[in-house]
Amino acid sequence: QVQLVESGGDSVRAGGSLRLSCTASGFTFRDFDMEWYRQAPGNGREWVSLINNIGATYYTDSVKGRFVISRDNAKNMVYLQMNSLKPQDTAVYHCAAADRRGTGMVYWGQGTQVTVSS
Repeated sequence: QVQLVESGGDSVRAGGSLRLSCTASGFTFRDFDMEWYRQAPGNGREWVSLINNIGATYYTDSVKGRFVISRDNAKNMVYLQMNSLKPQDTAVYHCAAADRRGTGMVYWGQGTQVTVSS
């Protein structure tokens, strides 16, 4: 059974930091790119960051220099370190796993709430 379980969401003041974690199970973790998306109230889902199976990282412009994605293939976990948080970072953050083998399979977690107050 495939599972992606996010944790680490919280309410913080602007300028603060949070570290989100995503624990994966039920699939071969090293075969998947791992991503973070977010969805704010009233908005569509926004792609935030990706780390591929060899550790290359990519970020949406609005978080570059503030967020860091990482993964631990031995523990089947992916992380998102979020620094210098802004109120516009408020959203539900979802972890996703995208199969690199061309199957088109994408798995999603349920999300964790991040709230940043000014």
